[in-house]
Order: sequence, then structure tokens, then C-alpha cells
Amino acid sequence: MTYQFSFPCYALPAALRGGVLALGLMAAVGRAVAATGEAAAADAAAAPAWKFSGFGTLGAVYASVRNADFSSTILRANGAGRSEAWSPDVDSRLGAQLDLSLGRWSAVLQVMSEQNMEGSYRPRVEWANVKYQATPDLALRVGRIALPVFLAADSRKVGYTMAWVRPPVEVYGGLPISSSDGLDATWRWGAGDTRHATQAFFGRTDTRLFDDRRVEAHGIAGLSHSIERGALSARLSALTAHLTTGIGEEVFTAMRAFGPQGVALAERYAIEHKRVSMASAGFSYDPGQWFLNAEAGHTHTHSLLGRTTTMYAGGGYRFASLTPYLGFAKVRAHGATRDPGLALAGLPARARATAAALNAGLNIYLGTIPIQTTLSTGLRWDLATNAALKLQYDRLRPTDGSRGTLINTPSSFRSGETVHVASAALDFVF
Repeated sequence: MTYQFSFPCYALPAALRGGVLALGLMAAVGRAVAATGEAAAADAAAAPAWKFSGFGTLGAVYASVRNADFSSTILRANGAGRSEAWSPDVDSRLGAQLDLSLGRWSAVLQVMSEQNMEGSYRPRVEWANVKYQATPDLALRVGRIALPVFLAADSRKVGYTMAWVRPPVEVYGGLPISSSDGLDATWRWGAGDTRHATQAFFGRTDTRLFDDRRVEAHGIAGLSHSIERGALSARLSALTAHLTTGIGEEVFTAMRAFGPQGVALAERYAIEHKRVSMASAGFSYDPGQWFLNAEAGHTHTHSLLGRTTTMYAGGGYRFASLTPYLGFAKVRAHGATRDPGLALAGLPARARATAAALNAGLNIYLGTIPIQTTLSTGLRWDLATNAALKLQYDRLRPTDGSRGTLINTPSSFRSGETVHVASAALDFVF
């Protein structure tokens, strides 16, 4: 993949600065090598090769719900439904990528613009890394790198590469952060007609959400193994990290003032240096005329975010430029999605009212642990070589007191209602 446009120069972490500076450095090295005239044949093979490409989606989404927003990720300010019946913000994005190859060395810079939690489309760096091909089978990278967790890890933002409008929210929403700053090593090997790629990665991420709220994950470490054999491809992945975010901080700070029971609740649910573990497995079978995809995953956060199991299955059949498809997705929670919270008995009237409000706040947060099923159907039309138009209908239902994957739910939101979603998207690459 390759992507995007000009953007303002913001202060970047060291890992990103290294990736960006590598582009200029490698270009300078390439010019210097070419200027020497030594070993002309070898130098010609190592001459700098630049590639620019991009992708985007123009989308519009309608949702029947009026007390919540349907969104493709929780990292959005709004969506379709409560904020506006029809929304262009759910799926619309624009991205660009610049690749540089120089013999065994290569670098990539990817920049993308999509709505963030503050409602702006401020461009951000998605990838910025340098790669060294140590041997034909072993590659090393450093910088900002895509987290290799799902089948579509490298292309989850590129709508053109998939049949449906968006990756199933129930599964891919479990890891809304798609890249980290660090390093990885990939070893490719084969056994008969089967090709393998084993990837080990380590890094961290620090993402601004809104105002002073951030989400930080450090010590991200994991393994990913991909398999390809004919029309079949599969991936197994596992990662662990320590997560910190200020979400719910005001509730837990106030709870600690209620003594040991409040401290215990805060320690249990506050997202402060909490270990997160995740495992996923998926496969795709695509012989050409038809295709079938399925993925499943399990996430344990040891915090307010809970423990969930996710899955989806989908397939379609190609009739020339038209591809109708069907899909089913589900996410369910393990453990508490409600908690009685602070004991009210024996508290003075004013303290009892405060404790009751804190308990309500805690359960609003616990209600964000997704429990939901979705049935989807749609049609993709490849109207040009690099463009596809898609229409999709989703019928989703959050249950058991959960808001599912919906966002911007008020205290009056009631779980269990069916939500109808209609989407249109024009995907393109260049």
C-alpha cells in the first residue's frame, strides 16, 4: 500500500522523526553512492526507487437510532444517529504513502486524515519506519509500524481492498489503535507449497484522544504468524501490553475518598498501568469466483474495559464487476457489565447521594463493554480499475445492558433495541 498529501509539521516522537528523517537520509546516501561511480552495476541495482500512492473513501451512513451514534470506531467524535441521521464521518478518510527502496534498505511514510475524537480531520502519521532486509528471508524494521493482529492489519483503513464497507466493528473495534512505535522482525520460510511468515514485535503508543485525555500503551509485545497456501491464507496473533488512560478517572478519584471499598473498586476498574492481553485467529479462502473470511479473538483488559470474545464470518460471490456478500459478527462479554458499587447503607444523606451518583457513573462506563450481534448484507460494484462503489445494510442489536459498539449514548439509553444502518461508500486507490 502507499498514500497521501501535504500536512503541517507537528512535533513527533523520536521513533517517527527517525522514520521521516530516514527518507531524506537514504535519498542522500543514494545520491552519494551514485556519484562515486564505483561498482556501477551494483550501484545501479541499489539506485533509490520512490513510489507514491494513495487511497480514500467517500462515505455516507444512516442509522435509525436517535439516542446513540453508530460509528466504525470508538475513536470518533460522532457518527450516524443521534448527532445526525446521515453522517459522512463514519467511513470517510484520505491517505497517502511514500515508499523508498535502496537495495537492502527501504522506508515508508504513511499519512492519513479521518475524523478524530475532537471532530477534526487533522492529518496524522500512521506509518513511518525503516526496513533492513538482512537476508532474503529476514527483515528488520524500526519506527511506527502497523500492529499485525488481524487478517487486514496492513489494509484495515483501505476500503478498496475489502468487499464490505468497513471491517466488522465487533472484531476490529476491539483494537482501535492500529500502529505502535517500536521495532519488529519478520522471518519468511516455506514448507512445500505453503509459505510462512513469523513476526515478533515490540513497541509503545501514546495517542491523544481529546482535551487532556490520552491513551498510553507501553511494553507492547507479541507474535504473529501468517500462512499462505494457494487460495487459503490465515493468521494467528497474540500480544500483551500495559494500558493507561484517564477514562473514568474522575469517578475513581472520588470513589477512593470512600475508604477501603472505594479504593478496592478503583483498583479493580481504573485503567492505570493495567495489563491487556489479546489473541486472534482468522482465515480467508478466495479461489477467485467466491470468497469466505472468518476471524475470532479474545481480549482481557483487567480493567473497566472488561473481557470479551469476538467473531465474524462473511462471504460473497463475484458476478463480473458485481459482488453481493453476507456477513455475521458477534461480541460478547465475560464477567461483570454492572456492579453494585459503593455500599449505601449507613452513609449520611449527602454522602449517600454522592455514592449513588458514583455508582451510576461506574455502571455507565461498564455499559460500554460491548455485547452485540450484527447481520450484514451488501453489494460491491467495481466501476473502474481503481474504484469501487458499495451499498451495505447492517442490522445490529446491543443486549444485556450494553451499548454495544455505539457511541455518544446518554444515561437514558436502553439496551436491546434493534438498530438499522444503511451505508454507501466510494472507495478508491491511486
